Amino acid sequence: MSNQLEAEKRNHRKLGQELELFTSMEEAPGMPFFLPNGMVFRNELENLWRKKHLKANYQEIKTPIMMKQELWEQSGHWNHYHENMYFTNLDEQNYAIKPMNCPGAILIYNSKRRSYRELPIRFAELGLVHRHELSGSLNGLLRVRSFTQDDAHLFVRADQIEAEIEKVLALIDEFYSHFDFDYKVELSTRPGEYMGAEEIWDHAELALESVLKDKGVNYQINPGDGAFYGPKIDFHILDSLGRSWQCGTIQLDFQMPEKFNCAYVGEDNKLHRPVMIHRAIFGSVERFMAILIEHFAGEFPLWLAPIQAKIIPISDSHVSFANDVKSQFDSAGLRVEVDYRAEKMGLKIREAEKQKIPYMMVIGDKERENQSLALRKRKEGNLGVMSIQETIQLFIKDINHSR
Repeated sequence: MSNQLEAEKRNHRKLGQELELFTSMEEAPGMPFFLPNGMVFRNELENLWRKKHLKANYQEIKTPIMMKQELWEQSGHWNHYHENMYFTNLDEQNYAIKPMNCPGAILIYNSKRRSYRELPIRFAELGLVHRHELSGSLNGLLRVRSFTQDDAHLFVRADQIEAEIEKVLALIDEFYSHFDFDYKVELSTRPGEYMGAEEIWDHAELALESVLKDKGVNYQINPGDGAFYGPKIDFHILDSLGRSWQCGTIQLDFQMPEKFNCAYVGEDNKLHRPVMIHRAIFGSVERFMAILIEHFAGEFPLWLAPIQAKIIPISDSHVSFANDVKSQFDSAGLRVEVDYRAEKMGLKIREAEKQKIPYMMVIGDKERENQSLALRKRKEGNLGVMSIQETIQLFIKDINHSR
């Protein structure tokens, strides 16, 4: 099959509809609606994100979706990002819906006095942002107007910059390796429109390049593609068709701490300015979901599959036992459904495979009598007869291995 045909088969918009993951509505163009199956998929990704960030000593925060105009003027977004933002007016006060999470994280940092002993401070946020994209550029979950950034903002001392960036590089590699993604790295430098002095930019670019060289990372220079407040390292993952997707980013920022007068009390008892590291790994949860849908062609590993198994009773007389089986799988934290329809078993199996459900468990007279299951695996066919507990343990082992 040609790459074009294979790409069409994997199209996440098509699969999103077929697998009932998400949909689009005219009432909210570019703002996806997530269906129950899609929420299971999304929640599993976010659970993985939280587990790995907790282990890496990040603290999760949540900041408001809408803040006053003055904040965005102070951050520079009002002047540098105005055309991409949404606005409203309440109580004769102008507000902007946040296009980025960083100012909110800075307000939390500034909410109390900080000591050099606390740094580095690592705030992580699954923050919903809105950006105005032209209607012609909207594309399923890949290009949307509302999305959740898996952001983190690190406040560090100048002597901690390289060590922290090394840790972020390792965390990004851990995430992408989890999905067996290869990836490419780019160093994006000062754009035409930027904030701050050239010498500060030169220092920031040198710091990022130094870490990449020290860690032996292969990278390319992407001139002029940095953020308006700082240079960045961008990560492009390669999917199963070899297509490149820009996802993760690490941005070094000397500007925002200056603009917001961020400070910490140093060992000398004087106030010092922290440096800020912005970083994301998925890039956006929605976009990463789209990439995974196409990468796996909707045939998700067991831990990500919205429905992990379909229980197929051969006749109505087997439904009661099927419900008992479902109850045991539910208690084990596994996601199974019973196909109650009065259809032939062969049709039910074909439709479960078409829905890309990893396992099917057929129940007839023998299975009911022996308290067992006739297990089938998608693409592999019959796996034989197993007890309920053996099957549950098989699923748990599969999930633990891949998650």
